[in-house]
Order: sequence, then C-alpha cells, then structure tokens
Amino acid sequence: MIEARHLRVLRAVATTGSFSAAARELGCTQPAVSQQMKALEQSAGTPLLVRTGRETRLTEAGRALVRHAAGILAGLTAAEEEIAAIAGLRAGRVRLVSFPSGSSTLVPTALAGMRAARPGIQISLEEAEPPRSVEMLRAGDCEIALAFRYPETRGAGADAADADGGWGKDDLVVRPLLTDRLVGVVPEGHPLADAERIRIDEFAAEPWIAGCPRCRRHLVEICENAGFTPRIDFATDDYPAVFGLVGAGLGVAVMPELAVESVRHKGARTVPVEPAVQREIVALTLPDLARVPAVAEMLDRLAAAARR
Repeated sequence: MIEARHLRVLRAVATTGSFSAAARELGCTQPAVSQQMKALEQSAGTPLLVRTGRETRLTEAGRALVRHAAGILAGLTAAEEEIAAIAGLRAGRVRLVSFPSGSSTLVPTALAGMRAARPGIQISLEEAEPPRSVEMLRAGDCEIALAFRYPETRGAGADAADADGGWGKDDLVVRPLLTDRLVGVVPEGHPLADAERIRIDEFAAEPWIAGCPRCRRHLVEICENAGFTPRIDFATDDYPAVFGLVGAGLGVAVMPELAVESVRHKGARTVPVEPAVQREIVALTLPDLARVPAVAEMLDRLAAAARR
C-alpha cells in the first residue's frame, strides 16, 4: 500500500534531484530517504528511480506517481485541515430534530448559545414527533433528536414501541434533560378553573381536546386507568389551537408544561392534575456521533437549557 509519507519523500527527491538534498529539505537523514524509497518501490511493484553516479532520475512510473502525488497530498492536507477545524469546533454541522414544544422552549436558548460561541458550526432545526424523529436519527438525517416518552406506559405489551417513541433500545446515547408534567387546561369560566388541584376523573363527563396521536393514546390510557373513557371531540397537533379551543369553551385538555410555557393562556386556565402525569424529555444521538465535539457541545447546551 502506498503511504502519504512515502509520496512526500518521492516528491522531494524529484524536486531536489538527489537523496541527500531531499533529506536536507525534509529534515531527516539520507539513509532514511533511501529506506522510504525502497519501501515505496516495493509497494508500487516497479522501479521509480534510477541512480547513475550522483544523478537521480525518475522512471516513467516514477514520473506518473509524482504527477498524482501533488493532487493526493493536496487533498490529504485539505482533509487534515478540515478535520482539525471540526475537532477544534471551528467548522462542522449539527442537525437537530425536535418535537414542537421542545422547539419553542429548550431549543432556542441552546441554539443561540451555540451560534454565539461557535459561529463556524452550521446548525439546522427540523420538527418531527417521535418515533419519526428517532427514525431520522438512525437514518443519518440528523445528529441529535429531542424525544419524549411517558414512563408509566413503558413496557405496555404490543404498544411498548410506540409508548417509548422508538428509543427504548441500546443502540442510542440517551441524554436525560427533564421530567415534564402534564397539567389540566380548562376554560376560564369552568367550575374547576380556580381549583388548586383536580382529579383526572373529575373530567369524566367533559368533552376533550386531544393532541398528537401518541399523546391521544396516552390520554385515553390514563383516563381509562381512572375509570372512564374520554369523549374526544377535537384533536390537533397545534398547542395554541388546543388553548384556543379550550378558551372558546369547547372542552378540556391536558398539556405538557413545556407547551404551556410557549402559549398565551387567553381564555383558558391551567390546573395541576392527580394522579401526577409526566413525560420524560431526552436528547438522543448515536454513539459515534456523541464523540464529535460539536454534537457533544450541543448536548451540553440542551441540558443547560433544561436546567433553567
């Protein structure tokens, strides 16, 4: 196999015209140059140099290899510089996929801090709910995926893969961020609007506004555990729309606190619910990506945003 260090020596010999001059240029000894040329000729399988007295000439194969060596060494130098820039956080990219309430709360602070500290890093954001976001991570469409799952539904038989959002496996690096409580959302004039705390079964007779498909399935499960099946009149993935529908008196809902933080509560109130309902928020990446400096720093910044 032809090695880059041998190509550098060959180019020096071709440029200077002798082993001794090449050794001076490279800062090594003449025997070292001779040894590396022998190794290169063995790799090439043909003579590359002809020595006649004090003169050293390239063979036809040697001239061909020198022509290619310039491009090979230039490309290698460029690759080394690019890798050094990525390792030194002067270049690179981080593609982030997040669910909507994470995009509006955790992500902005983390992205702003990263962009200010590392202007050479290209950062992008795309929205997707788990398990789709986890599929994108495994497919190489992003470096980090924000995801969530409901701990109380973990391992729920045939629905376990859906309940954990597709990341309950050992092939991913899981960075816990926070535990996100769900709260009840009622119209301002609702009899329970001023309650300090309500039981979920107190909503048994109410019409419901539900969220994303996974959230809807979880809502049905916790209501059935409380002894009733919710009557879901409206369903939307848009949290401001949930608040709008509740504020218009069209039903009640439960929402993650992360989503509540990013929505104005016009016409609606939030109330803590019992039993406590919560979901686990995490940042996910692949083991090899976790060692990339830009990805590792973004994970740290997401964790810092969560601690706030």
